[in-house]
Amino acid sequence: MAKQKVFSVCGMCTVRCPIEVDVADNEVLFIQGNSKSGLKGALCARGAAGYALTQDDERPQYPMIREGERGEGRWRRVSWDEAFAYVAEKLTAIQEKHGKESVIFSDRGGPFVDLHQAFVRGLGSPNYHNHDSACARGVQHAAKSVLGMGRKDVVYDFKNAKHIVLQTRNIFEAINVSEVNSVLDALDAGCKLTVIDVRATVSAGKADNFFMIRPGTDYAFNLGVIHALIHSGKYDKEYVSKYVNGFDALRTFIGPYTPKWAAEECGVSAKAIEDFAAQLAEAAPSVIWHPGWMTARYKDSFFVSRTAYIINALLGAIGAKGGLPVSNKPGDVGAKGIKKFVDLFPKPEAKRADGAGWKYPHIDAGPGLVNLAYDAAVSGDPYPVRAYICHRHDPLMAYPDPDALKKKWENLDLLVSVTFSWSDTAWHSDVVLPMSPYLERESPIAQKGGLKPQFFVRQRALQPRYDTKADWEILTGIAKAMGVKELAFENAEAMWNYQLEGTGKTVADFAEKGFVELCAKPLYKDMTEFKFPTPSGKIEIIHPKWEDQGMSCLRPYESPAKPPAGSFRIIFGRCGLHTQGHTVNNKLLNEQMPENVLWLNDKVAAEMGVSSGDKVKIGGGSESGVMKAFVTEYVHPEAAFMIHGFGHKLPPESRAYGKGVADNALMPGGLENWSKEGGYICMQEHFVTVSKA
Repeated sequence: MAKQKVFSVCGMCTVRCPIEVDVADNEVLFIQGNSKSGLKGALCARGAAGYALTQDDERPQYPMIREGERGEGRWRRVSWDEAFAYVAEKLTAIQEKHGKESVIFSDRGGPFVDLHQAFVRGLGSPNYHNHDSACARGVQHAAKSVLGMGRKDVVYDFKNAKHIVLQTRNIFEAINVSEVNSVLDALDAGCKLTVIDVRATVSAGKADNFFMIRPGTDYAFNLGVIHALIHSGKYDKEYVSKYVNGFDALRTFIGPYTPKWAAEECGVSAKAIEDFAAQLAEAAPSVIWHPGWMTARYKDSFFVSRTAYIINALLGAIGAKGGLPVSNKPGDVGAKGIKKFVDLFPKPEAKRADGAGWKYPHIDAGPGLVNLAYDAAVSGDPYPVRAYICHRHDPLMAYPDPDALKKKWENLDLLVSVTFSWSDTAWHSDVVLPMSPYLERESPIAQKGGLKPQFFVRQRALQPRYDTKADWEILTGIAKAMGVKELAFENAEAMWNYQLEGTGKTVADFAEKGFVELCAKPLYKDMTEFKFPTPSGKIEIIHPKWEDQGMSCLRPYESPAKPPAGSFRIIFGRCGLHTQGHTVNNKLLNEQMPENVLWLNDKVAAEMGVSSGDKVKIGGGSESGVMKAFVTEYVHPEAAFMIHGFGHKLPPESRAYGKGVADNALMPGGLENWSKEGGYICMQEHFVTVSKA
């Protein structure tokens, strides 16, 4: 067969970079970033290793139904028809006994969730969730509490920025290739980069300013910067007067939080904070203080993100070119958005099991907080949860204290995993429905906002190697078995044609480059004509929705506890080679990084008699593990840092089995420690012991 070029979408992480794939005879010849996009042909290491996922003979290869106890690893191979019928029969029986709402669903979010939400509505349940309470819910709610909009309703205009601040955002290791390219272009054009972290990341290595602060003091640092901007008069007074509501309250609140105070709290110099604030003012309004990505960390991380948005506002960056301009939807550029699957069904009348939107009115009820839905499986409040469909999501690796989570799931009558790789959750499930890796599947058309909104599509580059199906085929297969005819699409083209109805676009329009732009040039909204969707129509320093729940939007700072003697605050993060636990058994990526190591400060390690490469025992609660130490001056003495996603103990994964340590297993009681303001798990509020093994 002659070589073909297929435009598609990477699936090795949640960014979903556009790619182009050269194929012949159902084999991949070459994968690269879509050369017609902002990727400029580039991909990260994970994207380049995508073909190894397809080739992996240790991933689930056919539908399976559990035979023994949960987690025992005894499976019966079944056909897809039998699997769909089994799941449909179980779901029907559960809903007849406990109500339509007794089913919950979770995924990892992303651009294709409309079909997932429609599937859950089609079952009559209000309980769609994503993984975000273990990721970016705090940023989302911080954005809503300041801007009245979600975090994705503003754009990071990196390419045109004059100063970029990365805080809880390690952009050169937690990689979005297009963003990396834009940041590098900006740096080449003279943009300054500042990094605030507890360790020297790759991003810090490229920074003009690096502040290695004490773990848990980000909020203090931000308060010090706000004080410096306000009391030096270097904030954008005209912008604040026009667009900010509550500035006088902020000025009063910030009084005691001087740069000198912040410096003592964080372990940096007051002059450095003052100089940094002056640099920001000089670059304004083309400044991006990133509010964070994975912020499920500290009890005050919601306020870290809030103050990041407030600093952007003080600098006039919200809405500015080179700052955080407001994102455009199709209607903003005279186009029509894609037709939604979710509109095929009425909104269920039942309340959400997690309380989002009713018990917790300030919490976004779209994806909710799945960790609280698990509690309903235990308590039956507000009703019993008895079935759980986990779609490309591994809560047992993502959330703290996996043994406690398994305990919460004991009342589930059905646990289904839709997955392209083995995971702790899949191994613990009743049914495994294997999803084809992204090179072997197509997905619904997705809609993306931004300065230039677009539609894009994932095309199937290869036919499945094993007896696996695309995500849409699995969900529509269950829907058909349950008689939900509205989702009975016979093929991908029928699904796409439904989505494109009324848009003036056709499937053929995607052939040239895999995406369709809805306007010719970037559109920056005129802020003089823009009204923020807040009670005042302005940026809110104090939002009544939080205040009415007894939550102060200007919460006084509380200094984080110091680790007990012989202990460290556990810190985790990302690297450019792996995506949480999904890639550690990938042959190519495992060869590059087979295990995680524990970063320890050199002075502390010397006192312990530990050198780089030595094995150390790390413990949290009743759990412990052994891993190698990485000793460096570039990590704070109170921190013990590791890359997340290791410590797998699944028999099918020969390459990952027993390698490294799982950080989430060292967080006893962590499921109950969540931020009421931000709706996220506080995963770095735990201490671990470390000793030489």
